[in-house]
Amino acid sequence: MLHVGMDMHKKFSVVTVVDDEGKEIVAGRRIDNDPAEVSQFMSSLDGEEARVVLEAGSNWQWMCDLLDEIGVDNRLCHPLKTKAIASARIKTDKLDSRILSHLDRMDFVPEAYKADMETRRLREMLRYRAGLVSERTSFKNRIHAILTKFNVSNPYTDLFGKAGTGLLRKLELPVAYRKSLDGYLRMVEALSIEVKKADREIEDTFKGSAEAQLLSTIPGVGKLLALTILAEIVDIERFSSAKQLASFAGLVPSTSQSGETTRHGHITRQGSKWLRWALVEASIHAVRKPGPLKKHFDRLRRKKGYKVAIVASARKLCTYIYHMLNEKKDYGAIVRYLGSDLG
Repeated sequence: MLHVGMDMHKKFSVVTVVDDEGKEIVAGRRIDNDPAEVSQFMSSLDGEEARVVLEAGSNWQWMCDLLDEIGVDNRLCHPLKTKAIASARIKTDKLDSRILSHLDRMDFVPEAYKADMETRRLREMLRYRAGLVSERTSFKNRIHAILTKFNVSNPYTDLFGKAGTGLLRKLELPVAYRKSLDGYLRMVEALSIEVKKADREIEDTFKGSAEAQLLSTIPGVGKLLALTILAEIVDIERFSSAKQLASFAGLVPSTSQSGETTRHGHITRQGSKWLRWALVEASIHAVRKPGPLKKHFDRLRRKKGYKVAIVASARKLCTYIYHMLNEKKDYGAIVRYLGSDLG
């Protein structure tokens, strides 16, 4: 077998090819990131069985899809773990591609999970909506800033509801500020239309997912959070334990060990930031309901404060979710069954 290490960049890639004995067949060749050129390079390997390994960067999707399409086996390499295994003082594209090829040859590749197209589609949809909401919030904050500059009070619960918007449109302000306010309002309205479109698609996806509906039995977990959690986990069977799932979410404490001394620090924050965000958001709502999670939260809040208690609750909720998806039971059933065991 030939082992192809591919160091990908935006416009080109550097590839090194070695055989099972470590002999270099191709040494650091630069090829353009053009599907035709990539296909031509792979076909130039004299029909020998080849496997490509590349780092899981921002642009791996199209390359892996192309390699799948032309029938070339490929693997994703975890960037952080690769650096830990093959750190070097000298770093070049050729060296990186060579390291990847030899890691694959020795079967030392710290493999990253390669999500399928449907999962990537769901993630893109959810992140697209999150981006729209973030931009809309930014424009709303700018409108609030204009009101603050002119000491305008807001008598409405929702400033951007029908009555609040009416107030904003009638405000008498200096010309420059009036133009800014009108522009911000147009942006908020346009973004709200797009958010509603995304919400309809999310609603349809939620209705077709039994697992998402199962997760929605957790207090405070609606369609968006349920689908976000599922989109990041993908398949619960790829995690051997609840602790491994929590590690993937970056919710386990960092550990430093030297001799007989072991120190635990803040959470690692390594893994899926979207899963971590969803779990923390869900915990903020879930701890308001009576039960083991609220008791756990209240006990820690008295000792270590709100932030630490919420993160710890997210870690505990992660354990509940692991068992919910594995055993196909709703939140109430898992709490009753495991509540006492989980403290």
